[in-house]
Amino acid sequence: MAALSLRKSNARLPPEVNRVLYVRNLPFNISSEEMYDIFGKYGAIRQIRLGNGKDTRGTAFVVYEDIYDAKNAVDHLSGFNVANRYLIVLYYQPTKMSKKSDVKKKEEEITRLQEKYGLGSKTPSSSSSA
Repeated sequence: MAALSLRKSNARLPPEVNRVLYVRNLPFNISSEEMYDIFGKYGAIRQIRLGNGKDTRGTAFVVYEDIYDAKNAVDHLSGFNVANRYLIVLYYQPTKMSKKSDVKKKEEEITRLQEKYGLGSKTPSSSSSA
């Protein structure tokens, strides 16, 4: 109902709101059907992608047909309890995702250079200056 009132008043949404949701803290044994049952209550779903790799288990991407349905799902499912786990539902932000991988690449580069030049394992972040 809230989504309908948003549509009628043509309210502006915050810039981070989009149709793609990133879900964390899912039970590892959750099925696609259960995901559709949980997220389908808030609108038509285009796609759900469950993480199945070692580092992506417990995560999923949920793509809605409509941005207002995605907003409604985030509003209602953040903190929702599934199999004694509280869901973390966020809007997918590709720039933040790529920044995380960039940081990992930079840390690997620093480690490689430290080994190459025989420096200690001190990283710039470990030396604190006020």
